[in-house]
Amino acid sequence: RRREHLPAGEKTPQGTDPADGEDMGNAVRMMKYDRASNVANAVPALSFHDAPLKWHRLDDGVMGGRSETSHASTMKGASGIHFSGFINTDGGGFTSIRTPLENGLPSGISGLQLKFRGDGRTYKVLLSDGTASGPMGRTPSWQVDLPTKKLGPEDDAEVVAVKLSSLLPSFGGSSASSPSKDQYQFDAAEIREMGLMLSLRLSDGRPNPPETYGEGIFDFSLFVESIEPIFED
Repeated sequence: RRREHLPAGEKTPQGTDPADGEDMGNAVRMMKYDRASNVANAVPALSFHDAPLKWHRLDDGVMGGRSETSHASTMKGASGIHFSGFINTDGGGFTSIRTPLENGLPSGISGLQLKFRGDGRTYKVLLSDGTASGPMGRTPSWQVDLPTKKLGPEDDAEVVAVKLSSLLPSFGGSSASSPSKDQYQFDAAEIREMGLMLSLRLSDGRPNPPETYGEGIFDFSLFVESIEPIFED
């Protein structure tokens, strides 16, 4: 339930600022967020360059948010990775799934080809060296937007090619704090993790508009049928 906003400095009848309770709730959710359990319960789905993938969730609960992912290896009998769940923008705003790339990216790769069925929202594809990223990270994650169409059951899945040269470095902040590609150089040899994300921020740090993100509390669904490497000619 959303708290009511009071004028600055005004207290509740009990004499406490409601923001104090919200901050405490965020801190409790951060402490309870079990990232190790998420990794231990990773979902096997898809393969990449003949290597099997195992996906774990990483949501805004790691920072005290309320959003949650429910991912699975099938959707309506079809095999793939079904990235779904709900976003709660009150105190948070992102969900994601990640998979280790034990063998890294193959030599000569220039991009990724994804086959998927979306819901009209704009997601992101992530690549990283597998270390902690986000505002406190030492190395950025590399991101690119993945716009999707809202498909009907009779529509063919979308197929999109993502060039590695289009990836942007990000520490999860706004566009004002996002590093430039002059500060960091993408090195395919360092990549050890791949991910999919729905976030209130696009890959360049600008806000993801309500039309392609959502508002308040809302469900989402992205079903990826395959992820394949694209090689240089």
